[in-house]
Amino acid sequence: MGWLENVIFKNQEIANERLELTDKNSLYFLSTGLTLRNCTVVLKVPASRLVIKQATFIDCTFEVKQELKNHQDWICAALKGCRFKGRLTGCDFGHWPEYGTGWEHGAIEDCDFTEAQMTGCRIMGSDPATLRFPKWPCFTLLDPIGRARELNSVQWPGKVGPIVIETLGKQPPGTVALTEDATAIAKRFGTTPEEIRAVLERFDCILY
Repeated sequence: MGWLENVIFKNQEIANERLELTDKNSLYFLSTGLTLRNCTVVLKVPASRLVIKQATFIDCTFEVKQELKNHQDWICAALKGCRFKGRLTGCDFGHWPEYGTGWEHGAIEDCDFTEAQMTGCRIMGSDPATLRFPKWPCFTLLDPIGRARELNSVQWPGKVGPIVIETLGKQPPGTVALTEDATAIAKRFGTTPEEIRAVLERFDCILY
């Protein structure tokens, strides 16, 4: 593998632009002092090629063209009024200063994930009532730690109970919402989305 070219956006405000972050040979930094307003950001790089550090995004649309996996850097971003499209797996958003330095900048409000597919994505330390989550087959557990015992008290199909639900209490403090994909869970743990939904319908702390 050759050298990666650093593409750095920092200490500027960009409005009404389309940013294509798609070059596999680049390492993209959306960094300190950057504010994007009404921009469309096209992401087609793995998480290892995208560094977000204390940037602010207002009314932006993120088009995720390649599955973005285990990208924790959103926790360093302040997101307001943004829309997400595409597949997000193991990504965290919101306010989680315990995670590390610089993370106190993180925030999320008034964002729309209805056109995203999310698996194992968490909202930290923010008000989930201001957010719109993806619809079925995705589902979102609100207050997963506080409701863990209640969610554990019923029989879940396949191995969903022991593997997905019993681990809720181990989520980090500050986890206010957890979004999963019933199709992905069903495939991994020997059940069907319909069987999962039949259990979800019994709880008022689950959105789908």
